[in-house]
Amino acid sequence: MLLERKSAVITGAGSGVGRASALRFAKEGALVVCTDIRLQWAKETVRQIEAAGGVAIPQECDVASEQDVAATVAAAVERFGRLDIMFNNAGIPAPRRGKTIEDHTIEEFERITSVNLRGVFLGCKYAVAQFKKQGDGGVILNTGSVAGLVGLGDTIYGATKGGVHQLTRGVAIECAPFGIRVNAICPSGMPYTTNFTAAGGTEVPPDALEQYAERVGSIHPLGKPIRAEDCAEAAVYLVSDRAANITGVLLPVDGGYVAR
Repeated sequence: MLLERKSAVITGAGSGVGRASALRFAKEGALVVCTDIRLQWAKETVRQIEAAGGVAIPQECDVASEQDVAATVAAAVERFGRLDIMFNNAGIPAPRRGKTIEDHTIEEFERITSVNLRGVFLGCKYAVAQFKKQGDGGVILNTGSVAGLVGLGDTIYGATKGGVHQLTRGVAIECAPFGIRVNAICPSGMPYTTNFTAAGGTEVPPDALEQYAERVGSIHPLGKPIRAEDCAEAAVYLVSDRAANITGVLLPVDGGYVAR
């Protein structure tokens, strides 16, 4: 029970890394606020947590909205009495994989940056304010990407994740005197997170998914694709007291990809 009675907010908890992390956090004893822009998806995550004996509540949240993010932190405090963990996980891909810089519209640029970067900024802002109010520290975890560590194409998406990485390190140093730790996980190719790949213009028929996953896994030195559960395991460690002296870290969950 690494997170016993810890109050945690997870954005984008309705699917993918967010759902896997919510289930994993709850298994470790956390009290989880599952947020998603699709409330029904968040409710389904809560249903799965409760079926496994955990405690969670759903919360509709568009992370690009300051009002929604502020309300989410307030909901955690109202329901569970405090906030211990803020996992800024929600993000969106580029509208089409491989889209060149000149093909991006300003509307696409603003949408991607508003969710992927402003959303993390807002999550950090309101979590830090609550942690300082409580006076006994706290933990922030952000979802970055290997696309923010190396050039992979998808330039605008990669730029937003590079911004997340720098925000992570900056807030970690700024807030260290207050006992607030801030880290990020940086996943590589996750073919099984089908809602994310589909949103990025990669529709994979169910009967072709394993073949696609094998192809994605082949770019990693360990030879395996990254699963949402891999990210959830890394997330649990970084938000737990086992990582009590770790802050400002960008942890690749990438099968060795950026180490080559």
